[in-house]
Amino acid sequence: MAALYACTKCHQRFPFEALSQGQQLCKECRIAHPVVKCTYCRTEYQQESKTNTICKKCAQNVQLYGTPKPCQYCNIIAAFIGNKCQRCTNSEKKYGPPYSCEQCKQQCAFDRKDDRKKVDGKLLCWLCTLSYKRVLQKTKEQRKHLSSSSRSGHQEKEQYSRLSGGGHYNSFSPDLALDSPGTDHFVIIAQLKEEVATLKKMLHQKDQMILEKEKKITELKADFQYQESQMRAKMNQMEKTHKEVTEQLQAKNRELLKQAAALSKSKKSEKSGAITSP
Repeated sequence: MAALYACTKCHQRFPFEALSQGQQLCKECRIAHPVVKCTYCRTEYQQESKTNTICKKCAQNVQLYGTPKPCQYCNIIAAFIGNKCQRCTNSEKKYGPPYSCEQCKQQCAFDRKDDRKKVDGKLLCWLCTLSYKRVLQKTKEQRKHLSSSSRSGHQEKEQYSRLSGGGHYNSFSPDLALDSPGTDHFVIIAQLKEEVATLKKMLHQKDQMILEKEKKITELKADFQYQESQMRAKMNQMEKTHKEVTEQLQAKNRELLKQAAALSKSKKSEKSGAITSP
């Protein structure tokens, strides 16, 4: 009896071939918990639920520091502290300032001073390196599939030639299929598709940023207009109150002047009466 191995998620036992290579998950767990990219840092993680779109590390950082900003180097929305993401900050401390990526042309590729760590001799940023490696992996899988299918086709043709008596049959070479121009075209097409998908995601992220900024600007304009209207109403009220107080003081001043004139007149009449009396 063949040995059975436990799935790392549901802990049920399956044959080794039925489990995934990386995290040893069964088919049902791979469907229920697919490997997706984090909305912020773009790293791959095991999704716990459909509503969970960010990894655990970014979720903790959101609770501590709030919504992140785009990194000034790689434009990934993962700058929780300052203007740089943690990946670019660590790389800058270790390898110095970034260079232009030979694939996306952004100033976000760090030179490790080691040609062995470059991808086919190219200086690529982190995202382009992942994309390039995915394309190479897909190409290897396609070539393996082509190789197996070509071998089976080759065996069928040889069998047919033996049965039909054609001893000089020119069989199909698997190596020729692997080195054919169609395979190179497939690599280029797969790489271009990966680049288009990456650019679409970046465009969607920038559109979301623009929408958020426009929303913020609209809120600030509305707040400014409200404060301006409140200030004008307050100034009008102060001006009205000042005018009323001024009018009251002027009326009181006129009344006091009248009283002073009346008193002065009565004193003059008393003095004149006192002089004329014997």
